[in-house]
Amino acid sequence: MRGSLDRHRLPRAVFGTICAALLLAAGVAPAGAQGRTRSVFFIVTDGVRWQEIFRGAELAQLGKDPGGVDDTAAARRAWWRDSAADRREALVPFLWRVVARQGQLFGNRDAGSVARVTNGLNFSYPGYNEMLTGSADPRIDSNDKTPNPNVTVLEWLNGRKAWRGRVAAFGTWDVFPSIFNRPRSGLPTLAGVEPPESIPGDPAQAQLRRMYADITPVWGDWMSFDALMYDAAERYVRRHKPRVVYIGFGETDEWAHDGRYDLVLASLHRVDDYVARLWALVQSMPEYRGRTTFIITTDHGRGDGRTTWRDHGRKVPESEQIWLAVIGPDTPPLGARHDAPVVTQSQVPATLAALLGEDWRKAEPRAAPPIADVLGSRPR
Repeated sequence: MRGSLDRHRLPRAVFGTICAALLLAAGVAPAGAQGRTRSVFFIVTDGVRWQEIFRGAELAQLGKDPGGVDDTAAARRAWWRDSAADRREALVPFLWRVVARQGQLFGNRDAGSVARVTNGLNFSYPGYNEMLTGSADPRIDSNDKTPNPNVTVLEWLNGRKAWRGRVAAFGTWDVFPSIFNRPRSGLPTLAGVEPPESIPGDPAQAQLRRMYADITPVWGDWMSFDALMYDAAERYVRRHKPRVVYIGFGETDEWAHDGRYDLVLASLHRVDDYVARLWALVQSMPEYRGRTTFIITTDHGRGDGRTTWRDHGRKVPESEQIWLAVIGPDTPPLGARHDAPVVTQSQVPATLAALLGEDWRKAEPRAAPPIADVLGSRPR
């Protein structure tokens, strides 16, 4: 038949590739297909709205009232562009120049792509629990440093032979040791203003530890700066080469609560740069190159009003709206999604585990299913 594939006229590798592509397009994974992902970096920047990710800076907030902008002219030069496409690329260039071209980006409600939380509370600890366990827990209804009664996907992986000692977590917020239940899980967890590990004979690490001790915390002893935490995380990756890494940035949420829209944008731009640097680092290391997936998201959104952009929680229903990005060797490059199935924060842990060839839902039946599109297959 005209247009049919003639196996005898095609090299075997080409024929196999075409067949695999057709199977994926039909929603069927080839039998015995093995994922290429061997490491996952799960990166969260706290309280970042989908509006900034997909529309860029909001002109209405680029002033002293209500945006709390210190230098309005400088802020507009830095972040304002005539089109949303140009604004968002100026703000988060790695996300749009690399992830949106080589991976997938969910949450643009202007284009029919919805990403949301399911816990109904729309603030941090419930959100982190949801994205690390796969379901909401009504017992977690505050940001108190209460040890998490639930096993997270990171703790579960760290308890399995293939991953034991290869999982680590870093964050700027001092509640993370409770979220990961560090005493029970045994996860290496750097959080808040506690200094990173001491490495004898490493003057750079000693200097980083001094900086943790010497810099005056702006938000008290519960929150460190993103720059210090990222430096510690990068050094750990270079030295220990973990397979599963959680990195939680916090300045984006703190500056929003402080009513400083200019610093929210600056912090988000830096987070994008940290992610770009980390991606370049892992692609330069043979342990990670071509075998690493990044999952990038936020724990909750914020309001969309003149002043409610500063806030989130149960009383701000828009703050259930989030966004999510994935880039890696097993994720088809579908780009910024349009008219896509709804994705939820609760799908993250099963997705993370599935990328590594593990079944989180077998261990935690309450968890939401993985995001099929991210895994290279389509829902049947």
